[in-house]
Amino acid sequence: MVVEELIRQCKKNNPKAQEQIYNLFAKKLFGVCLKYSNNYADAEDNLQDGFLIIFRKIEQYSGRGSFEGWCKRIVINNALQKYKGIHYMEVLNESIEEVEIEIESESLPIEYLLKIIEELPHQYRIVFSLYVLDGYSHQEISEMLHITTGTTKSNLHRARLLLKEKIENKINNPQESSAQ
Repeated sequence: MVVEELIRQCKKNNPKAQEQIYNLFAKKLFGVCLKYSNNYADAEDNLQDGFLIIFRKIEQYSGRGSFEGWCKRIVINNALQKYKGIHYMEVLNESIEEVEIEIESESLPIEYLLKIIEELPHQYRIVFSLYVLDGYSHQEISEMLHITTGTTKSNLHRARLLLKEKIENKINNPQESSAQ
């Protein structure tokens, strides 16, 4: 069945169609959950909760835009709901400069880059993921997290500084950082 037909069947609460939708999108949505969860177990919980919401709200999907994008938004919002009330650092300096990281593309494995992003403090990782990996604007992030745009910019700046420091350390001391 094509996705549109599966969606129609899901709107009729067809369990086989729900299972097929789950199988089609679970892997990608789990990757999203990992970016916005504190650990693997939380990501698994967020994925399951996200699919429950998707199937409960599937009637609201109008067919405009991609279904995958609609699901992704639900999963992100669900994960972020669990972290409401977490203290996000306030901005110290409104004039934040862009942090540039210059590396040769072959010099660092993608696994290492994903690992250091995962190791960022929670508030930095969420803002970094929303802005850099998922393309949300500072205004959208501030609305999603109920923080100021200055705070989103500050958290992004600090995340980039931490990543730059870890990358430079890995490049300058490859034996040391690989032992960690």
